[in-house]
Amino acid sequence: MKTNNLVIFIDDEKHIRQANTQTLELADIAVSCFESAENALPQIDKNLQGIIVCDIRLPLMDGMTFLNKVQEIDRDLPVILITGHGDISTAVQAMRDGAYDFIEKPYSAERLVKTVQRALEKRSLTLENRNLRRELEAQKTPGPRIIGKTQQMEQLRSTIAQVADTGADVLITGETGTGKELVARSLHELSRRRTKNFVAVNCGAVSDSLIESELFGHEAGSFTDAREKRIGKFEHANGGTLLLDEIESMPLHVQVHLLRILQERTVERIGSNEIIPLDLRVVAAAKADLKELSQNGLFREDLYYRLNVVRLRLAPLRERREDIPLLFHHFILVACHRYQQEVPLPKRSQLNAIMAYSWPGNVRELRNVAERYVLLGAQNDWSIDRLLSGSANAVPRSLARQVETFEKSLIEQALGSCNGSIKEAMDILSIPRKTLSDKMRKYGLDKSDYK
Repeated sequence: MKTNNLVIFIDDEKHIRQANTQTLELADIAVSCFESAENALPQIDKNLQGIIVCDIRLPLMDGMTFLNKVQEIDRDLPVILITGHGDISTAVQAMRDGAYDFIEKPYSAERLVKTVQRALEKRSLTLENRNLRRELEAQKTPGPRIIGKTQQMEQLRSTIAQVADTGADVLITGETGTGKELVARSLHELSRRRTKNFVAVNCGAVSDSLIESELFGHEAGSFTDAREKRIGKFEHANGGTLLLDEIESMPLHVQVHLLRILQERTVERIGSNEIIPLDLRVVAAAKADLKELSQNGLFREDLYYRLNVVRLRLAPLRERREDIPLLFHHFILVACHRYQQEVPLPKRSQLNAIMAYSWPGNVRELRNVAERYVLLGAQNDWSIDRLLSGSANAVPRSLARQVETFEKSLIEQALGSCNGSIKEAMDILSIPRKTLSDKMRKYGLDKSDYK
C-alpha cells in the first residue's frame, strides 16, 4: 500500500468500523477496514505509509497476538489498541511490549483523531529518516563523505571522480563553511597519492614574516632564530597533496615564489642553494573572487590563471536546500555517536524551519546546530530558533520574516541554478520580469553574483 495518512482499522463489529471510518475520513485520513486481524496482516509490510488501530478483543487472533506479529514485521510501526474497561491492565502491558498507545471505550471522535494524527506524524518521520539513512548509505564512497543529492552535488562528485587521479592542480572556491577542505581531502583520497601526506595550510593564519619559512622551509642559521633546519610544507607534502587554504590572504611577494614552484615543480629552502624536485598536487582554496582581486591588483593575475586549470565551485546551502535534511540527519547521527546519546527524531515543522533559514555559515553552521540538537533537544522547551541562534533567550522570528527568508532563498536558488540568467529564473519561478527585479532589489541580490 502506498497511500499516505492511511489507517488500517480492525474491529469485528461492522457499525464500529463504519462510524470510525466516517470520523477519520472527515479528518482527511484514509481508512482501510478489516473485520479480523488475520485478514489485515497480509497488507502490512515495512514500507506501510500508515498506522494500525486494532481492537484488543477479536474472535480469533486477538489484539495482543496481532501486536506481536506486527512487531516481527516492523517494530517501528505504530499500533493503537482499543480497549474495554476491563482491558486496562492488558493495554498497559501492551504499551510495555511496544504498542504506540491505547484508547479506552467509550472514546470521543476528537480523542481518536488526535491519537491517530500523532501516530501518523511519527510514522512519516520514521519512514523519512529511513530514506535518509538509505541515501547516506548509498553515497558511501572511499575517502571523505560529500553528502548531497542535488544537481550541484552530483556534478561536484562527478568532477572530483574525473580529475582526482590526473594530478592536475585544482582551485576550489566557495563561501566560508561550504566544505572546501573536505573536497580537497576527497581529491587526495581518490587519487594514487592517498598513501602519501595530505598537508593543509591556512594562508590567512600564518604571519607574513613566517609564511615563506612555513611553506618553503629553511636551513639552520639562514635568519635570526633559525636555529635548526626546517622542512617546509611543500617538501613535507612531496608525493602527496598540499592544500593552500584562503590563498587570497597570501602576500604578493610570496605569490611570486609560489608561481615559480607551480611552473617548475621545484623548491629551495631559505638559505640553501639545493633544488628539491617536487611531485605533488597543489589544491588552492579561496572564499573570495580571485579574478576580481587580480583585476584590483590584490592578487597576481598570472598566478590566478595558473591555479584556475580545474575549478570546483561549492554552492552555499541556500542554493541547495534539498540537501539540508540529509546533512542535518547525518550530523545528528555523528553527534549521537560522539556524545553517546539518543534524541527524538526532528519534527517536520523543525525541518521546515531549518530549510527556510539562510545558513550564512553554511555546512559548518548546520553541523553545529545538529550538535546542539543532540545535546539540548531532549529538553521539552527547546525551539528551532534557539538552536539556530545558539541562545536560550532568542526571540522567535515572525511569520512575515520567515516568509521573506524562504522567498529570498527560492530566488537565490533559481539564480544559482541558471548562472544568473534573469529569463531562466523568471521561467523557473513563474513570475514576471518586473516582479523578479523588484524582489531582487528588495533582498539585495545581483545576478552577477551567480555567474
